[in-house]
Amino acid sequence: MSQSNSETTLLHTLNPLNRFSDKAEDYVKYRPSYPAAVIDIILEGLDKNSQIVAADIGAGTGISSRLLAERGVNVIAIEPNLAMREAAQGHPLVEFREGTAEFTKFGDKSIDLVTCFQAFHWFNPEPALSEFHRILKPSGRLAVVWNNRDKKDDLTAEYSRIVREASNNHPAESRMQSVEPLLATPNFINIREYTFTYRQQLDLTGLIGRAKSVSYLPSEGLADKKLIDNFQELYQRFCDENGFVYLVYRTSVHLAEPIN
Repeated sequence: MSQSNSETTLLHTLNPLNRFSDKAEDYVKYRPSYPAAVIDIILEGLDKNSQIVAADIGAGTGISSRLLAERGVNVIAIEPNLAMREAAQGHPLVEFREGTAEFTKFGDKSIDLVTCFQAFHWFNPEPALSEFHRILKPSGRLAVVWNNRDKKDDLTAEYSRIVREASNNHPAESRMQSVEPLLATPNFINIREYTFTYRQQLDLTGLIGRAKSVSYLPSEGLADKKLIDNFQELYQRFCDENGFVYLVYRTSVHLAEPIN
């Protein structure tokens, strides 16, 4: 895919509902979590946590859903992909349901908090934002979160270069944070951004597994072998005395309120 195509391709047209079906196991094991401060800022100023009903949209295997539930929030995790739902680790305050960002199946004004962790770029933005506005209570909140790889860190920059090259400049690499539709929507106001730093500790298996959880990288053949060789070399260059490397992320959080 050429760079020009990568800049114009709409990610929601690239089979977002099924593209992670064969990635669920690696997703559970190797996807990064999020800083505690992210959950703090999302919940700040809302009702008592046990009174909050959150819809975690595009929940994947429930990484973010469990972080919210660990604070006492009641979470309904919306995930269209059956393999991802089945791979999810359970939590008593998390209920998984089939649905999409564009059709959540919730009632009008029934949700206190809508969250999208590492998923918003896969949604069809206008109908998704309209749906979020419909289901949120007037006092509710939308939170859109991304872990963006910090290219100022040497290891993370080289990891990103390998991924970008192996994916043939997949559009998700160049447009991972696609927040523009949120900034332009008439459905939400008081949009503000917060940024935090997060480090993911990985051994060699974890480094390769982290890449394997990405839906647009090769998983077989010579391209896959080259990818693994590149990560083995990267690991040898950067591992510390304990056998770990660290991917560094700049975690961005956009919060907004529905316009009434």
